Order: sequence, then structure tokens, then C-alpha cells
Amino acid sequence: MTDADPDTLTLVLLRHAKAEQGSDAADDAERPLSARGNADAAAAGAWLAHHGLLPDVVICSTARRTRQTWHGVAMGMTGSPPEGGPTGPRPTVRYEPGAYDAHPEELLSLVRTVDPAARTALLIAHNPGISLLSALLDPEGVDDEGLRTAELAVHRFPSGWAELSRAGAPLTARHTARD
Repeated sequence: MTDADPDTLTLVLLRHAKAEQGSDAADDAERPLSARGNADAAAAGAWLAHHGLLPDVVICSTARRTRQTWHGVAMGMTGSPPEGGPTGPRPTVRYEPGAYDAHPEELLSLVRTVDPAARTALLIAHNPGISLLSALLDPEGVDDEGLRTAELAVHRFPSGWAELSRAGAPLTARHTARD
């Protein structure tokens, strides 16, 4: 995967890692990651680093579990907090309230706002929206089960972020830390 055409853009979709069960719907946005979720987030970051998929831009839901997922991914990519270094420069991180409980078209709208200079973007969000976005981008590569917690879906496409459209970004890889 690291030998992709340099003109190709890469969008990595990540469903947040496993969260603790909440007591009621009002607390949903504040649910923290479970111990397994923390480990899986770090494993996702290590996989991204191993495959040269370090993001230039991260778009992350503002929910606690997605922010914690990003922190775990960053730790897994670098082995320490994201301060730059041997695995690359620190990405631009955008915490987007609109990514929480978003429909796939809303997530696609967020992706279309990525800086044109960015080559790789990581979107961390929730189901069903994140799985439906992956299916929208590549209807042929869809998995009926959708993305599992902490699962990565790598989509590549030749056009600019603002031009990203339905069926416009084939799925080139998927990864989850567990079977």
C-alpha cells in the first residue's frame, strides 16, 4: 500500500474503538473506551504507521470515545503522544460535532473540506454513518456487516477532496485488530 501513485489521495475511515456500555441515551456521547478499545485503537495506529498511512488531516467526532480512539491511534503510530518525529509530522486534527450521529452524506461533506494539499485523511466516526460512507464510496467493496469497532477501511481516488463522490473511491484495504 505504500507504493500508491503519488497523485492518489487516500481516505482512511475508522469506526471508533470499543466503548463501555452507557447507562442511558443522554450519556452516549460521554461513553469512554473499554480496555479492549484502548488496545485496539493503538493497534490500528501501529497498522497505519506500518503501512505508511500517516494522516495529514484527522477529522474526528467530538464524542469521548472517538477522541480517545484518536489518542490511541496517535500513540500507536508514534509510540508516544503525537509530537512528530520518526513517523512523520503531527497531523492537523479537526474535532467536528457534525461527525457524531452523522449520515454518510454529512460525513462526505466533511471530507470534501479537507485541505487540498493533504494526501491522506483519517475520519473517525460512528456507525451506521461510517460504514454507510464506505459503502457509498465503493458499493462493490461493501461488507454487509459494516465496519466493526476499531476497523479501518482504506479508500483511494485520483481526484481532489472537493470532488469526492459516490462510487468514486475504491476500497483498497481493510484491517481490524481482532478476528
